[in-house]
Amino acid sequence: MELIDHFEASRARLMSLAYRIVGSHHDAEDAVQAAWLRARSADPAQLVNLDGWLTTVTARLCLDQLRARHRRGELPLRADNIPDAHLATDEEFIRRENISRALLVVLGELSPPQRVAYVLHDLFVVPFDQVASVLDTTTVAAKKLASRARIRLRAAGPVDPPRPARQLEVIDAFLDAARGGDIARLVTLLAPDVVRTADLGFLANGAEPVVRGARAVAEETRAFVDRIAVAVPVLVDGRPGAVVAPGGHPLALIRISVHDGLVTNITIAPYERRVVSLPAAE
Repeated sequence: MELIDHFEASRARLMSLAYRIVGSHHDAEDAVQAAWLRARSADPAQLVNLDGWLTTVTARLCLDQLRARHRRGELPLRADNIPDAHLATDEEFIRRENISRALLVVLGELSPPQRVAYVLHDLFVVPFDQVASVLDTTTVAAKKLASRARIRLRAAGPVDPPRPARQLEVIDAFLDAARGGDIARLVTLLAPDVVRTADLGFLANGAEPVVRGARAVAEETRAFVDRIAVAVPVLVDGRPGAVVAPGGHPLALIRISVHDGLVTNITIAPYERRVVSLPAAE
């Protein structure tokens, strides 16, 4: 097989890998294209295992991007700091590839080496000796980086409350009904005296910062359809909630209190670092 043919056959996998590392379709394309240019000029003896070589080079290029962002203080990439065209492309990609936007949000808070180690080994089953080569470290150190990443993905804030799985089911049902505009279903999921509080930056002109009552809160979800469409359940400070993440980039946190199977309180606020972790099902 010609080099170009082999590369084109590998492009989709390399894009999938690069996207999960850098969290941006534009940046992932840059890394994959740069890997191709290096392959064209490489010594053929280096390309005996072409798939492994392309994986290693692409991952190193992505690592360089993450480190550059980290130096500029750009982690995680916030949705409100990303051009709309890039957001739209990222959103299309994660929907097409069925990538977890919740995972992307938390991956964005890992250190660059942790993110690379986790994505390569845990998501793409790259052996740790190859991961170590990408990171220019030892195999033992690469294993520790992936382990720390797993811990960070699962732990944030205090111990989970009782029955978090059931509470997450209620939140997922609430978000699903809101996306579909099912007001009647929403009302059945909300406590009669539910309270919705929102930061003014997330409200349409004239909207109230506080809304009370199941019917009023259910009706108001129509004003947030675009954001609810890109919201997913997560743990916020160790408690069930949701994150709004267009294109996998964090924008807002939704803290949701559930009691006896009903939503009793909803608070929408700007995204904060170090408070989101993944539910066990992720």
